[in-house]
Amino acid sequence: MMGAMPATVAPARACAYTVLRRVFEHGAYADEALHAAARALDARDRALAMRLAYGAVQRRGTLDHLTEGLAGRPCARLDPPLLAALRLGLYELLYLSGAPDYAVVGDAVELAKAHGRGGHGLVNAVLRRAAREGAAELLGTLSDATPQDAAIMHSHPEWIARMWWSELGADEARALMRAGNEPGELALRANTLRGDAAALAAALPVRARAVAELPEALVLEEPFDVHASPLWRDGAMLAQSRAAMHVARSLDPQPGERTLDLCAAPGGKGTHLAALMEDRGEVVAVERDRRRAGVLARTAQRLGTTALRVELGDAALARAAGDSFDRVLVDPPCSGLGVLAARPDLRWRVTPEAIAEMALQQARILAAGARALRPGGLLVYSTCTISSTENERPIVDFLDSNPDFRLDDLARELPAFALAAPPGERPAVPGALLTLPHRDHTAGFFIARLRRD
Repeated sequence: MMGAMPATVAPARACAYTVLRRVFEHGAYADEALHAAARALDARDRALAMRLAYGAVQRRGTLDHLTEGLAGRPCARLDPPLLAALRLGLYELLYLSGAPDYAVVGDAVELAKAHGRGGHGLVNAVLRRAAREGAAELLGTLSDATPQDAAIMHSHPEWIARMWWSELGADEARALMRAGNEPGELALRANTLRGDAAALAAALPVRARAVAELPEALVLEEPFDVHASPLWRDGAMLAQSRAAMHVARSLDPQPGERTLDLCAAPGGKGTHLAALMEDRGEVVAVERDRRRAGVLARTAQRLGTTALRVELGDAALARAAGDSFDRVLVDPPCSGLGVLAARPDLRWRVTPEAIAEMALQQARILAAGARALRPGGLLVYSTCTISSTENERPIVDFLDSNPDFRLDDLARELPAFALAAPPGERPAVPGALLTLPHRDHTAGFFIARLRRD
């Protein structure tokens, strides 16, 4: 249990401190911790609390490296409440501007004093020294010349830096890690069962721009609380990255067809499939987790989708004989390395061992989806990660053992997102797509389309 917050501490900092402690001491997810801690905040303080909390969580690797140099001791030896205060204060001093240094240091000291077992003097000394030396000097000591250095400078686990260095090349790896610490683009998908993107743009209270290759998409040019909007409650829209929208578009479902969506929660892609089918035909949305299946059903209901039917079940299991589909979407659980900007704590959760385990599960789900596809049908395999173990390798292995399937050339339809020829240790999957956050300004997605003969 965490005690009461000092009344003198700014509400946004107090909220961010709570989030940091819940994430790193109790294993909470950053978005859920923020939602719980920010309930009483107004919109301005909530936005600042999110920036502080998410930024400090993302930058943990860099912050801890610098803290150890300033404090002269390993972070592992620091009392967790003190470490949270140091991370929060140092993040604001180094990466944000606007607040006086004395206010940042003072609030961090008060938080450490209220929650730590002594040691607030260390917090004061470290942060005062950081304020004196300044961001330019402290951050200027960092380099990204090697994967090990880049992992510190850009605050990623070293194994991720090494993997991207090997698979994408040094320049792409550096840029990708840099993008993982920046706010991501906020895109909306107009629910075309209710209205088009132009009508949605006219109803929005903020500026938005259209997307040429995605007629249902809008990219917001100002901050906007999507879930607090009546437009969201009325089912006119949902937040969805442009990359995720390309998944359903790549499958190209037609009205009247049967479409299978495996691992379908929370429902963004399944409801998009139904909208592209004009809500005519059937989308069978399979989800194993009962709670997530409930979220999926509520999303479909909010968007007014009647063609989508939620099925509670294991996507890796074979379907009944004769239960075939015109289109199949295989969107299996993945490491999520393409959405690190939106999920600040994810980089500290995923492991190489988890990726290897996921790859086995992904292969089983892909095989199950393929068995359910009728001859002549289309299957799309997609992930929101940047890892050849989860992307190219399952496709190569599947095609090697399934000669009745062949790759479609999606890259000809969307050349800007074409998967580049592998510069390093990646298998080749010609015609597939890979969106990259630093290059395409959207989430990182792999998309491959297979056709059954």
